[in-house]
Order: sequence, then structure tokens, then C-alpha cells
Amino acid sequence: MLILCYHAVSPTWPAALSVTPEHLERQLEWLVRRGYRGVTFAEALALPPGRNVVVTFDDAYRSVLTLGAPILQRLGLPGTVFAPTAWMDRDEPMTWPGIDEWIGTEHESELMPLSWDELGDLADQGWEVGSHTRTHPRLTQVGDEQLRAELVGSREDCEARLGRPCRTIAYPYGDHDVRVRMAAREAGYDAACILARSQRHGDRFGWPRLGIYQHDERRRFVLKSSRTVRRLLRTRLAAEYFSR
Repeated sequence: MLILCYHAVSPTWPAALSVTPEHLERQLEWLVRRGYRGVTFAEALALPPGRNVVVTFDDAYRSVLTLGAPILQRLGLPGTVFAPTAWMDRDEPMTWPGIDEWIGTEHESELMPLSWDELGDLADQGWEVGSHTRTHPRLTQVGDEQLRAELVGSREDCEARLGRPCRTIAYPYGDHDVRVRMAAREAGYDAACILARSQRHGDRFGWPRLGIYQHDERRRFVLKSSRTVRRLLRTRLAAEYFSR
């Protein structure tokens, strides 16, 4: 199983976490031509190993709906979006360490979140909506009470607003440890995604994803997503090279 991690989609935003619509379409089209079948993360958990691709988007930027979803629809692929639920429906740009440098710039509008209605529209199209906590903290750096509030609260937010089970979570920044993974299990999730240099599989609450970024042009994407390179990514040196 290949799990990809995207964030925003924009033709002009130069942030590392943003990809252009053209790159997104070429990358996913290449996988479809190679015989990959698109599934959501929750669906993939019940499937045997095979040529399945899970296309995930962290942070729930509005561009996921306006620019990303039409591309996935044309290619016959579902998506999985992980939403920081305290930001949904807020008519202001999201901000936390790592994206706050864009506040006050010409690209500030790229930080606008999806609304609950828009997330519901994606769910109606066959997308999965998972949790990305409530406020996007580094979970290893918060106390036990806040950790539980972030994990349980975001799952309950999703289920109450969308009327659907929220089974999965992606840890913000990919930040996790044994305590966080155990807390996610206790909060009622079935599985969790991480962002990892290595493609070495851990437990059900540490599924590695390939982060895809602005600099991942066609050749680099093909290399990163190939089965051969993913096997190599289980080694330290290859993992460090392809995480740059």
C-alpha cells in the first residue's frame, strides 16, 4: 500500500507544503496508469497488501476542495482529508508554527480552512474525513489532559458535525511517541498516520506516509513512489536523502 501525504494545492503559493494542480494531476495520473487503485485510509486498513494508493491531505485547506478534489474526481480516486476541527468554519486563515510566516503576505488566503459543509460535500463524494486534532499542536509536547482533549474532542467534532464515524487520525507534524499512540487508541481511533522518513511499518497507530512537496517534480516523485525506492526507504541513508 502506498500512502501519499499532501497539504495545499496552489498554482502560485511557493510554500514547501503546496503543490501545483499540474504536478498533482501528473503524479496521480502516473500512478493510475501504473494500475494503482484509489482507496481511503480507512478502507485500506481492511485490504490485503496490493497496488492500492491512499491520497491524503493534511490541514483541510480550502484549496483541497477547489483545486484538489476535481483532479481526484477526474482520475476516479477518493481522498482522505485530516481536519484540525477547531479551525473549521472559521472565516480567517489558519495559523500555527510552520505556516504562520505567510500571515500578512499576498499568500495569506491560501491558509483559509474548509467549512463543515464543504467537508460534508467531500464526504458525500466518497472522501474520508479524519482527525488532525483540534488545534494542531505537537502532541508529544502537551500534557495528558490536553492530549486527550485534542484527540477525543476532534473525533467527537467530526462525528457530530458530519454524522459519520471518524475512525482515523494523522498526528500534526507527524509528531508522536508511545504515549501519543496509546492515547490515540484509547480515544477510539482505529489507526493513525505519521509522516516518516523511513517507510518501515510500525504498529497500526504509526502508518508511514510519503510526504509530497513543492520540490517533488516528476522524476523525483516517480523515484519516491516506486516500490524499489520504498523498500530502500526502510534504510537510514535512503530515508535521509528522500526526505530533503
